[in-house]
Amino acid sequence: MSSRHMLVVAHTGRSDARQAASDVCDQLRHAGLTPVVAPRGNSLRAEVQGTSLTLGTDVSLGDIELTIVLGGDGTILGAAELTRGSAAPLLGINHGHVGFLAESERDDLAWTVQRAVAGEYDVDERLVLDVVLMQGDTEIYRTFALNEATVEKASPARMIEVALEIDGRPLSIFGADGVVMATPTGSTAYSFSAGGPVVWPGVEALLMVPLSAHALFARPLVVGPDSVMAVEVLEHSTAPAVLWCDGRRGTDMEPGSRVVATRSSEPIRLARLHPGPFTDRLVKKFGLPVTGWRGPLGT
Repeated sequence: MSSRHMLVVAHTGRSDARQAASDVCDQLRHAGLTPVVAPRGNSLRAEVQGTSLTLGTDVSLGDIELTIVLGGDGTILGAAELTRGSAAPLLGINHGHVGFLAESERDDLAWTVQRAVAGEYDVDERLVLDVVLMQGDTEIYRTFALNEATVEKASPARMIEVALEIDGRPLSIFGADGVVMATPTGSTAYSFSAGGPVVWPGVEALLMVPLSAHALFARPLVVGPDSVMAVEVLEHSTAPAVLWCDGRRGTDMEPGSRVVATRSSEPIRLARLHPGPFTDRLVKKFGLPVTGWRGPLGT
């Protein structure tokens, strides 16, 4: 059995993604590698024929060379959660809708796996948030976020009362549906939908974007990468609140609790096959109109 292991993660609710995962495993075995599947992917294991190992049972994260992800951005975020702490990059093959984090499309499956096996990819390190929920001096919950951490109302009928804090100093207090604290990677996700700016991945910065704030000053903020962002749910706030990270991991917040988000010392690594400019990715993924552009003379 090969000493080279690649983890295969798929959206198990999509039959096309499951079939693609089986095809990827076949191609890996044919190339002399050993595919690895996630421990909770029982339906995927049923799809995958032939020899494969299970992560955590047969091999550890340290044995994984690369994680191939078949699905949309949600599946890639799930793979980031599964492999957190590993040096193995994530390579996304889009089987979703926009698939902003994905590196190739489903029609390029065989070519993508061939490039992965040959090690012909670059690695892009993406800034990640460490997220801590505090109640007074007590740490209640700790996690991370590749896209964003969001403090938001848990009831559709009422706003929550929040205080924004940057680097230990209060900035503003208002009622709102919530507040998004995002990374540059997350600037094209929830933050984008809330009216936040698009930040190029090479820019080291953190974002704070209010959600439907009832205030005169509720502009999106872009702060330095080493800033400490915090959102406090005020003691007198009567509406229930919740913390969500990447839309996947959530926990309730009590009045008087606060969420602190800082840059993590552990970035997440994405494998890149197309080293073109981020501008081209924006145009392609969002279908932006560029017809008629002539560019600089001589190009």
